Amino acid sequence: MSHTWFWSIIQNDFTTGNIDLEGCMRLLEKMRINFDENHLKHVFKKALDKRLGDIISVDDFKAVYQALVHRPEFAELFRAYSTDGKILPEGQLLKFLIKEQFETESDETTALEIIMKYEPIDEVRKKRQMSFEGFIRYMNSDECTIFKNQHKTVYQDMNQPLCDYFISSSHNTYLIADQLMGPSHLWGYTSALLKGCRCLEIDCWDGSKNEPVVYHGHTLTSKIPFRSVIRVIDKYAFMSSAYPVVLSLENHCSPKQQEVMADCMKTILGDKLLSTPIGEIDITQLPSPEALKFKVLVKNKKVGTLEESLLRIDDDYHGLTEEMSDSTSQSEDDSDDTMPLQQSRSPTKRKTHHRYLSPPQKKSKGKTVEIALALSDLVVYTKSQKFVSFEHSLKHQKCFENNSIGERLARKLVKISAKQFISHTTRFITRIYPKGTRMGSSNYNPQEFWNVGCQMVALNFQTMGTQMELQDGKFLDNGGCGYVLKPEFLRDRNTTFTPQNVGGYSKPMALSIRLISGHQLPRSSASKTNKADPMVQIEIYGVPEDQARKKSSVIKSNALSPRWNETFSFSIQVPELAMIRFSVEDELSLSTNEFLGQYTLPVMSLNTG
Repeated sequence: MSHTWFWSIIQNDFTTGNIDLEGCMRLLEKMRINFDENHLKHVFKKALDKRLGDIISVDDFKAVYQALVHRPEFAELFRAYSTDGKILPEGQLLKFLIKEQFETESDETTALEIIMKYEPIDEVRKKRQMSFEGFIRYMNSDECTIFKNQHKTVYQDMNQPLCDYFISSSHNTYLIADQLMGPSHLWGYTSALLKGCRCLEIDCWDGSKNEPVVYHGHTLTSKIPFRSVIRVIDKYAFMSSAYPVVLSLENHCSPKQQEVMADCMKTILGDKLLSTPIGEIDITQLPSPEALKFKVLVKNKKVGTLEESLLRIDDDYHGLTEEMSDSTSQSEDDSDDTMPLQQSRSPTKRKTHHRYLSPPQKKSKGKTVEIALALSDLVVYTKSQKFVSFEHSLKHQKCFENNSIGERLARKLVKISAKQFISHTTRFITRIYPKGTRMGSSNYNPQEFWNVGCQMVALNFQTMGTQMELQDGKFLDNGGCGYVLKPEFLRDRNTTFTPQNVGGYSKPMALSIRLISGHQLPRSSASKTNKADPMVQIEIYGVPEDQARKKSSVIKSNALSPRWNETFSFSIQVPELAMIRFSVEDELSLSTNEFLGQYTLPVMSLNTG
């Protein structure tokens, strides 16, 4: 039956009796078989009949297909449950689901649904059975990935206040390279939004012809029109998530151009722009992501009260500004810049020299900044407020006032005041951003700030590495919607949890990972064929007590189908905060490894089986 089925699929491609490499690729694509080109070329070359030249016969193609698809580890598993080594009856598939996949609630209906969905051979499917071909397709499907199926859609309670969620956040979103001379590009916003990012940063400066521009001030990064940025946000804001987008404005514009910014957002975003409260004017609690679906919120400084903003709603107040004393208006965002790049000319030479200076000193308390009322009035639930101290916030800060804290100060606060920090983040949205000396757009480890409940842990999305992999992995959860509900102990205002002392909040998990095999891994850069010497590193990120790293053995000269069959055990005290990262590296020498690939996900999203 398997032979008849196979021939029925491929016969039209073998009308001439043979196919070349291109034909082989087309046929595998038609059969929906995933393949890596380097590995396919290698397997194809091995199958070549020297008498035929660069083409292969039907039997050769079958050998290529089996080398790529019929993995021995699948065959062993199939034979363990098959009664005759050829067919898996419905009852035996059910046994497999319960014993191997730990799907204890599965029944005959579950098994039958899998057969109907994945069994390609009609005669087998009609008998409510599964062939090895069907079993392979099931094992390679999304249902058998390590990431829990239930977590691929929004499954968490989305009706809690905004401050109860971790929110996917980007720093200097407009940059697609370094912080000093790299290009600013609209793609930065497009790609971040398509990844589910929900807090974007926009650095606004006065531009020519009364049109504000977005770029990294005091540097040689290129400029893009503010208007174009808002158009891109309008187009892509809700493509990958329906939940609210926050525009974190780092505003350096004159009042006149602030008004242009406000008009721009109103005109382009229209009803998407939230400029009035959705409930009571007297805000005692932040609304939920559910209540703010398909809304764009402006995060900026605000003058006066919400009531005063609402009284002005129908007035034409262009040209009206209000002064704020710098001591109350200066948010940490104002020092969010990279160390500025200054140009100086030597009197005798014409060459331009660049020198790095400290960020500009904060203005003296006597100075004031002007805020255009048109822009100020667009701020409702996300008012930027300077962080003074946890005590000051507890006494004076309103629930709709947010703080931005640089990573250096935030790290110090985690170390000396973790309990107060967590108490603060149960009440107020707190944004963390990279220090200004990260000129190459490097990132800090976001885990240390998630551990204390910081909602907006902003990273440079353009810089790949372990830090962004943790970010991407964390926000795979909850359907990739950009909002992940914080654990109860980071939402409870009376919590005594700290990352250093988890106490009664520990829910120990014994995690056992059996590393079975790899399949079609990237080849080593040192290989001219399809070889690598792969090893796997499994890392746990979480509270300090849970940090762990374990390594597999090295499999020599095999990137196509390395087998490890090694088991690793971890004891995790706070699984709700833990992330697990699988990293595959090629051993180039005893001291040098080359990164081949990785996958990171929350420990609570791990699938069993």
